[in-house]
This record gives sequence, structure tokens and C-alpha cells, in this order.
Amino acid sequence: MEKRGKVFFGILGVVTLAFGIVDLVVTIGKGSFSIGILEIPNDGFRGGWGGFVLLSAGIFYLSGVKKFSEIHQFSKVVMGSMLLWIIAGADIFARICESIPGGEERWFNTGKGFLEAYGPPYPPAMLLLPFSLVIIYYILKRNREI
Repeated sequence: MEKRGKVFFGILGVVTLAFGIVDLVVTIGKGSFSIGILEIPNDGFRGGWGGFVLLSAGIFYLSGVKKFSEIHQFSKVVMGSMLLWIIAGADIFARICESIPGGEERWFNTGKGFLEAYGPPYPPAMLLLPFSLVIIYYILKRNREI
């Protein structure tokens, strides 16, 4: 089971690190990037700060997979997931806040407009969020072993 965790979080670490680098590059370049269901924001707060946090999460993932069963290394992987949850939570909260106002014509959004606000494209942290939740399984497994 340890080997599967190492491989899974190693791949997740590489992808998270890559998204963090791309996030920072897009922000520094003042451009925008959107392909399919992925959208990289280019604002200074979410793009710059969020890119740095994603980069850090990827580094935590990659540095923790070497000896995944050791508690200190395992905690690095947990910390990488927590950093990813913070950014994904901020993105989800921003999406909720953006879906409520209706624009210039009305105070509140229509039902259709409200639901359309939750469609793609999504920022990288929201795409990585379901994969980062796998750490909960390993935390529970570790608690059962103790």
C-alpha cells in the first residue's frame, strides 16, 4: 500500500508543481490562459499568491514521498494537501460570491445564471482538489495501525 501512495502522491506532486509554475508564469507575463476546462487566472492575488502556494504544495508532495511511511515525511504530504485545500477553498468561495449578484440589471442572479456560474473552466486547484482528498484515506489507515 505504501508503494501506491508514493506513486500517487509523486504524480500529484509533479502536476501540482507544474500548475504552480504555470500559474506564476501567466501572472508575471500579464496574459491569460484557458484551455478546455482549465483556466489559469492572471490576477496578482490569486495568480501570484495562489501560484506560489501551489508551487509550495508540489514541493511538499515531492519531498514527502521518499519515505512515505515515516511520520515526518507523511506529514509533508498532508501539508501539501492542506495547502491545496486552502487555495481550492478560496477558489470555491470566490465562485460562490461571484454567482450571487445578477449584474447591472438586477440585484440577484437568476436561477439559470446562478447555476451557469459553477460550470467550467476551473482553476488548477479546483481540478486537483478531488485527487488531494486521497490523503484522508491514508490518514485514517495510519490511525487504525497505531
